[in-house]
Amino acid sequence: MGRYDREGDESTGRPQESGDRYFELGVRFASGRSVPTDLVAAHKWFNLAAICGNKEAVLHRHEIAAEMSANEIAAAQRAARDWHVTH
Repeated sequence: MGRYDREGDESTGRPQESGDRYFELGVRFASGRSVPTDLVAAHKWFNLAAICGNKEAVLHRHEIAAEMSANEIAAAQRAARDWHVTH
């Protein structure tokens, strides 16, 4: 999933999200805080936070990607794309 700037979703009129909520979900899944550790889910949420402009999410996504297989990264990217399209 490529990075791009998003000021708002013109098709739905939704304002740009800060990405903080997605970043926090990424941290939770990466660390296993309150949820089982799941690097695919963490990568997905960090990716969505990065799309919203959260620079720290880009760094965390890169760090956990180093611990993931190519198939896991692809699954995380598909999940982020699917979530982004439906929300």
